Amino acid sequence: MSRPDKPDTAEGWLLLRRTLAEQKWGLVAGVSIGLAWTAGKVAVPQLTKLGIDRGIEGNGSLALWAGLVVAAGVIAGLFTAMRRWVAFRESRWTETRLRERIFSHLLTLHSGYHDQMATGQLMSRASSDLQQLQAFVVMIPITLSNVAMILAVVVLLITSQPLLAIVALAPLPLVNVLANRFSRRIHPAVLAVQAEQAQLATVVEETVSGIRVIKGFGAEKVRAEKLKVEADDIRRVSMKAARIRSNFLPAIDILPSLGLIAVLGMGGHRVIDGSMTVGDLVKFNAYITMLIWPLRNIGMTVALGQRAAVALMRVNEVLSTPSAIVDPPTPKRLPAGDRVGAVEFDGVRFGYDPARPLLDGFSVSIPAGHAVALVGATGSGKSTVVRLLSRFHDVDDGAVRIDGIDVRDLGLHDLRSAVGIVFEDTFLFHDTVSANIGFARPDSSHETIERAARLAGAHDFVMRLPEGYDTMLGERGYSLSGGQRQRIAIARAIVSDPRVLVLDDATSAVDPSKEHEIRDAMATVMEGRTTIVIAHRPGTIALADTVVLLDEGRAAAVGTHDELLATNERYRQVLAAWAVRDDVGDGDQPVATPEETLDEATGESARTRAVVTSDEGGA
Repeated sequence: MSRPDKPDTAEGWLLLRRTLAEQKWGLVAGVSIGLAWTAGKVAVPQLTKLGIDRGIEGNGSLALWAGLVVAAGVIAGLFTAMRRWVAFRESRWTETRLRERIFSHLLTLHSGYHDQMATGQLMSRASSDLQQLQAFVVMIPITLSNVAMILAVVVLLITSQPLLAIVALAPLPLVNVLANRFSRRIHPAVLAVQAEQAQLATVVEETVSGIRVIKGFGAEKVRAEKLKVEADDIRRVSMKAARIRSNFLPAIDILPSLGLIAVLGMGGHRVIDGSMTVGDLVKFNAYITMLIWPLRNIGMTVALGQRAAVALMRVNEVLSTPSAIVDPPTPKRLPAGDRVGAVEFDGVRFGYDPARPLLDGFSVSIPAGHAVALVGATGSGKSTVVRLLSRFHDVDDGAVRIDGIDVRDLGLHDLRSAVGIVFEDTFLFHDTVSANIGFARPDSSHETIERAARLAGAHDFVMRLPEGYDTMLGERGYSLSGGQRQRIAIARAIVSDPRVLVLDDATSAVDPSKEHEIRDAMATVMEGRTTIVIAHRPGTIALADTVVLLDEGRAAAVGTHDELLATNERYRQVLAAWAVRDDVGDGDQPVATPEETLDEATGESARTRAVVTSDEGGA
């Protein structure tokens, strides 16, 4: 293994020690039970010796010694069951605690981390890697009791027949040498196996998530071939690890057998010349045989330990990753009141690559209770504005405020409870319609959920579903149409009752000819609530009091839809470009010209205009 990996592995073992320290008494109980098991196992050959020497050759009570052997066996059997139960209990507890930790930590990591990290890699760390760890932890009480048995057997052999014991145990130090070589060789092999398993998990996850794209392009064979490559890679590296084990584990069986041969040869002659009893010979044979499984178990534990070390390293990579977005030391609280939800972007500068800012000097002030439509070309930063408002990312310069408080001074839970977002890419969970609508507030009553669905224009189609609000939605909600999913998402945002509602192109999946069906519902939802609408269709834009044109990282123009349409050439170009895209997406409609598109502009919103300022001072 290369040197750079060693610190990571050490950190992983430190993580395991800290986790095991939380359950030390359970492990102590497991080891104590294991010691009792050791006493029962070790007693059987000794009682057998006494039974032969005294019960058979000494004409004693054979039944007594036979009963004692049975009693020792029963004790060992009972403690075997208890030992394994405690070992599995503690190992599953370790696995559960670490899985909860890694899952909780993943929830706290900023969205930039998830944008760069493959889902399959994270799933591998939270599942198969932790299973490797569980398999190692379960062996801790078992292995320690096996070590205790080895020590007890060695002591008993040396104290009874020193010379014969030395001859019988002479091959055993070689086990340690082989174990060290095995550890060095198996570690990189196991690392390769787990890395390939993570790659396979990524391919499977992407294939299942993108099944519609795959079928749409007829690319099933392409993905099958990619899976075949990853599966073959796993087979290749697994066979390499298997060859290493096959070279080591047979030696564990052979070495004690060499000692057994020595015992039969020397011990047989000693019995013949009378310097050793038949019972001693039987005892020696039994003890040497008893060493085979514990020594093999130690070899298995070494292999499991190497897998656990790699797994811990990979788990620790996630747990040691700090989140770029955290709660402030002393969070502030948003003010209460009826007129809340004022939003201000003050000289905001931000770029996913700091050297190439996407927003540069973006300034907009939205009074509480007013609606603003954010319009711009593709890639102009409209959705980025929303991400900064919810602190998915932090600004590089400037500030974003809600009701006069910088969002960086608010607790993340309070902030994101105050901002409800309906994303362009609607995600629904594999759950009932009711649970999806009440996602942010699981204790919501059915009346609250139904009211939100009515406001979002979803109630009628929900009632046509097989079980109404109790209908189970499929993966990502794909059992519904795009427009239906977005209405459910709007209802979900309504139930959360945010002071600021963001509709991030929330009608993008709705056919333009049917958009009017939910426009009135959106207007009702927006009434009296601060709303930011990212839109490009004139009908949706008209729902807002004021329009902000985002161009070249700034609020290039501010005004009503009609004002900008009449006075701003760039605004007309942006709308015309979006209209062409909408028409291209509708195979039944001819592509509109920019002039035809501009004629579709609706009248000015009937709602009271907002007082919105920008760095340009207006249109």
